[in-house]
Amino acid sequence: MNFFKSRSRGPSDVVRSLKDAVARVDGTPAGSDGRRRASEDVSKWLGAMKGILIGADGEPSPELVAQLAQEVYSSDLLLSLVTSIAKFDFEARKDVAQIFNNLLRRQIGSRWPTVDYLSSRQDVVFATLEGYENESIALNTGMILKEMLRHEPLTKVLLYSDQFYQFPHYIENTTFGVSCDAFANFKDTLTRHKQMVAEYLEQNYDRFFLTYAALIASSNYVTKRQSLKLLGEILLDRANFNVMTRYIGSEQNLKTMMNLLRDKSKNIQFEAFHVFKVFVANPRKPTQIENILRRNKNKLLAFLNDFHCDRDDEQFTDEKQFLITQIQGL
Repeated sequence: MNFFKSRSRGPSDVVRSLKDAVARVDGTPAGSDGRRRASEDVSKWLGAMKGILIGADGEPSPELVAQLAQEVYSSDLLLSLVTSIAKFDFEARKDVAQIFNNLLRRQIGSRWPTVDYLSSRQDVVFATLEGYENESIALNTGMILKEMLRHEPLTKVLLYSDQFYQFPHYIENTTFGVSCDAFANFKDTLTRHKQMVAEYLEQNYDRFFLTYAALIASSNYVTKRQSLKLLGEILLDRANFNVMTRYIGSEQNLKTMMNLLRDKSKNIQFEAFHVFKVFVANPRKPTQIENILRRNKNKLLAFLNDFHCDRDDEQFTDEKQFLITQIQGL
């Protein structure tokens, strides 16, 4: 009987063994027996970690969880897991996301220890975003990123970085499923923590909206529609009043929305309408905006009178009538 094999492993043993297994996965050729054995060990030790975090009977031991978390932080295991996740098997990838998110949800009083740790290890946040470059792991890392974005300090790390501007690439140049996941996290970054985002948009207005204009001009129908809808949400959020005021003071932005009102897609037209209405409803229109609307007054009135008349939406009908009244009064 081998006594040492039968004893249960503590958090430090589990973390050390898992980190060693990940290193062996990284250091052995794909398809080799060494890689297969290392991959099996990764799965085994991930399972052991889950056992500690979840608890044998659904009731984890706070002491063991605290020990495990501290070992994870001190060993930088989270970075190893996210950078090597593509080399793990399918179930192990799911376990990584589950473990990651379990640790992210761990709260002690008003503190979130894993959030505090990741705030000082920003490379983990960026490595998670880079998961969108690999379709086989994108949804796993996307799930981790979604959990990170629930926390303002981690959202701020991403938003204030150059890496944030990789989102349009992941939205435009990946498969449909990956693109949708990337857009969902892009939206969360811009809408969940309103005051922080409002300050960012004011400080980085030109760079952000230059990038955003490319999404609105996308040849991809889904990207264009989602981007227009999100733009409407951003502009109509009270926290973004200053940003909205600047956006609707731009002649180019108004011309873009007027052109999109005539898009071949009715859904694109509808989303453009919800941005266009902000320009018209503004009681303090800049002179250049009022001049464009006045020059196009007759065309706009004829257009709006026939615009989506078959839509059974009382709020839309009321808004459209309000715009007609405003334009008539120019």
